[in-house]
Amino acid sequence: MIEVANRLHTVEEYYFSKKLREVNLLIANGKPIINLGIGSPDLQPPQKVVDALTKGLLDASAHKYQSYQGLPELRAAISGFYREHFSVNLSANTEILPLMGSKEGIMHISMAYLNEGDKVLIPNPGYPTYQSVTKLVGAEPVFYELDETNNWLPDLNALENSDLSKVKLMWVNYPHMPTGAQPTESLFEDLVAFAKRHNILIVNDNPYSFILNDAPKSILSVNGAKEVCLELNSLSKTFNMAGWRVGMLVGNNTHINHVLKVKSNMDSGMFYGIQKGAIEALKCSKMWYSTLNSVYQKRRDLVWQLADALNCTYDRNATGLFVWAKLPAYINAEEFIDLILKENHIFITPGTIFGSKGEGYIRFSLCASNDVLEEAITRVE
Repeated sequence: MIEVANRLHTVEEYYFSKKLREVNLLIANGKPIINLGIGSPDLQPPQKVVDALTKGLLDASAHKYQSYQGLPELRAAISGFYREHFSVNLSANTEILPLMGSKEGIMHISMAYLNEGDKVLIPNPGYPTYQSVTKLVGAEPVFYELDETNNWLPDLNALENSDLSKVKLMWVNYPHMPTGAQPTESLFEDLVAFAKRHNILIVNDNPYSFILNDAPKSILSVNGAKEVCLELNSLSKTFNMAGWRVGMLVGNNTHINHVLKVKSNMDSGMFYGIQKGAIEALKCSKMWYSTLNSVYQKRRDLVWQLADALNCTYDRNATGLFVWAKLPAYINAEEFIDLILKENHIFITPGTIFGSKGEGYIRFSLCASNDVLEEAITRVE
């Protein structure tokens, strides 16, 4: 028997990969499952984006290998997007790296910067991929706990008093997933100063800035942030393009070039038509964001009703594509969602998949129509 690599013993199959097999089996057996587990937008991208993709198929160069750094006009569109929405100036030639979804960027950054034995600060609760990729490259996860009492923000004073000598990288994610917490005015400034004091590269994962949020922020807006920070962003949630796999990494030229060394050995460029569609998405007017958020606002109101029916509490000031809800005391999150799946045929994500600090919480996705959400409410009331 051929043995697998040792790194596979450090990780498990992604939770949703496993759980959705179970959900799909129930559906195949005739169960009317309502899936409120994953954040896969069910709405359509802007029509002009689809049109640009379709037109791109007919271009003479569409089916050739593309640049590892993307089309110059795509990088220019990303630069304009950051300037308009975040007041961040980026060189289209040197400070932007388009990605096939921001998730691949987590791996590329980790491979570019982490050696075996390096330590990585990871939020708890937080996106599970930060931990799994850290383990896959042989580095050591060090969790910094986030708590509702501190609005899910890092306690930098506690981190200052810990051993940071081997910490090389820190993942942050604001607006935060899964909780929807917003950064304070000073958080990014404090993080940049912290990174400089300890020679740590901070990566802000920023795909939720425009969902139910009137004040998008970038860590790169802080003076001097480019020296110690990178930022990931994505078109998946903002423009309903999750299946297109379009993301971006932005930061200074040195950091970008390090990551490019990895990426250029991993793929052969993004499909031309997808890049042309992405360019149009990035040029969307404010009307697009307003229309999108009017839909999500109505859905969130319904999810709040569903959470009420399940005797959960939640923060009405949270943003993003999910509602993070606290279960009544002493109820186990995974047992609860399994019960709801069995009795009410509704799939909700347990908070525990995001870390130990997610125990006692569940996460609802807003990626379901009003009719579906109303049906979910009826099932539990």
